[in-house]
Amino acid sequence: MRKGNLNVELEIPSYEKSVSEFISTPTGTFRAGDLIVDKNGVRIISQNEDEPPNLIRLSDNQLTLADMDIIKVIGKGNGGVVHLVQHKWTGQFFALKVIQVNIPEPNRRQIAQELKINQSAQSPYVVVCYQSFYDNGFISIVLEYMDGGSLADFLKKVQTIPEKYLAAICKQVLMGLLYIHHDKHIIHRDLKPSNLLINHTGAVKITDFGVSAILESTSDQANTLIGTYNYMSPERIRGGKHGPKSDIWSLGLVLLECATGKFPYSPPEEGGWVNCFELMETIVNQPPPCAPSDRFSPEFCSFISACLQKDPNHRHSARKLMEHPFISMYEDSNVDFAAYFNKAGSPLATF
Repeated sequence: MRKGNLNVELEIPSYEKSVSEFISTPTGTFRAGDLIVDKNGVRIISQNEDEPPNLIRLSDNQLTLADMDIIKVIGKGNGGVVHLVQHKWTGQFFALKVIQVNIPEPNRRQIAQELKINQSAQSPYVVVCYQSFYDNGFISIVLEYMDGGSLADFLKKVQTIPEKYLAAICKQVLMGLLYIHHDKHIIHRDLKPSNLLINHTGAVKITDFGVSAILESTSDQANTLIGTYNYMSPERIRGGKHGPKSDIWSLGLVLLECATGKFPYSPPEEGGWVNCFELMETIVNQPPPCAPSDRFSPEFCSFISACLQKDPNHRHSARKLMEHPFISMYEDSNVDFAAYFNKAGSPLATF
């Protein structure tokens, strides 16, 4: 059954109903095999015992929520809850994000388009979106499971991240931004530490670049502003026209926060910011933050400055930042981000 461009698999009368209740019904959709992602969605590669080893058949079956067993909640935020789930027949782990939205009828076509774009993204630097479902005010998105959690989780463990590892992180994030800006022609809109996910191999991938646009298209837009304003560019806060370079501003703040161990904009009083509007006024009216030159290399300070230009016309693009000396200055140092990451803390999933 389909509604618009979205698969309708989910029947949830209310959010109080647990995810495990509506994804625990066995259907036998898949058998053992390997999953493949392409323009048609997610399918399974299988081989019959009586066929030659080089003959592979591609099943037309796709992921359904009924094929997933809930394991545990692994995240909350950005309007939804993220569950670790396991596919019944292949044993593969996925992340299932469930978002409650109030979508007016005129916005549903746009929502369908955003989900379609999200699902079509295929890059080593972007978290894979395998399948999307919408029904009865809930959007469910089956995502690649990143077993190391988010950059925000990692930062809580280590407090600060040395420059050489920040360069490794930054290069991967820039590759992801290059893909979504230039190949997909979209803006992330909500780049922040919790939307940069890591796995045990040291891979850093961007997630949620379609979710922000979805939430902004709903009647809950005012609520979604809370929690995202910290990393918003000045031009976006003003409500003016903004483009891909608004994501570069966010990247600069993320890197500076990782380097110093604190959010770059310090509140005027010890009690913190009075409200989000006080912070937004500071971002718009005060000079941008910078990396302390007595603590960091000239290359890192220059990179942060290239990102945190209040005028987006003076801000570097992702493509230009890839050529910045900071990105390449540690390439000959055999930086092993995976070893550093795994030494700092165990992955999310421990079985």
